[in-house]
Amino acid sequence: MDIVLWGVLPYLTLILLIGGTIWRYRYDKFGWTTRSSELYESRLLRIGSPLFHFGILVVIIGHAMGLVIPESWTSAIGVSEHMYHVVAAGFGLLAGVATLAGLALLIYRRRRTGPVFMATTTNDKVMYLVLTAALVLGVYITLIGTVPGASGVNYRETVSPWFRSIFYFQPDIEAMSNAPARFHIHVLVGMLVFAMVPFTRLVHAFTAPVHYLFRPYIVYRSRDVAQAPGSRSSKPGWAPVGTQDRQR
Repeated sequence: MDIVLWGVLPYLTLILLIGGTIWRYRYDKFGWTTRSSELYESRLLRIGSPLFHFGILVVIIGHAMGLVIPESWTSAIGVSEHMYHVVAAGFGLLAGVATLAGLALLIYRRRRTGPVFMATTTNDKVMYLVLTAALVLGVYITLIGTVPGASGVNYRETVSPWFRSIFYFQPDIEAMSNAPARFHIHVLVGMLVFAMVPFTRLVHAFTAPVHYLFRPYIVYRSRDVAQAPGSRSSKPGWAPVGTQDRQR
């Protein structure tokens, strides 16, 4: 079972994530959208959406740093393991709670706003359920790690080596099997989230409008010439030539 869960399932997840995304892009370009519902309700969306998106961004960055950067690297630059876990737990807990609060607001809005709820598919409901489970488990694991006297486990000695070994095509199954059950459940739910990405609205994460940060400003000019000091009168784009008004 350990071989299936930690040696086979990660590669099946990657196949679904990469292959499914390519398939979605080739055959469902017009469905590659979040199906925005801002038109129906914007007050809760203005609060919940930034909380969720900025929170999940910090969560992803935190996971990437914890799983990719070896413990020996942080120790080499003078960051003790205790200091690392304090900072990681602090930012992780803050980001996790913010993301969970934003997701709760979005789900509440979707349920309470008639037109938005009518546009909610079964696919969306399953996606929200799995995403909520992953976030709740993540916050729970972080809280357990901060409780004094709790049996803390250094995931950088179990989960992190296993994660990196996947990309070496030599999965360290033993390292992952030695992790506590709560990490096993969290990782399994996380793999399910990634496997679902190409087939849900989460796929829009691959087309985030990053270019908006670098595009030039849009300049607006007044059409009222009298209120624009120093501006010259504009010429008409075209004018009728040789025509006369006729009355019947």
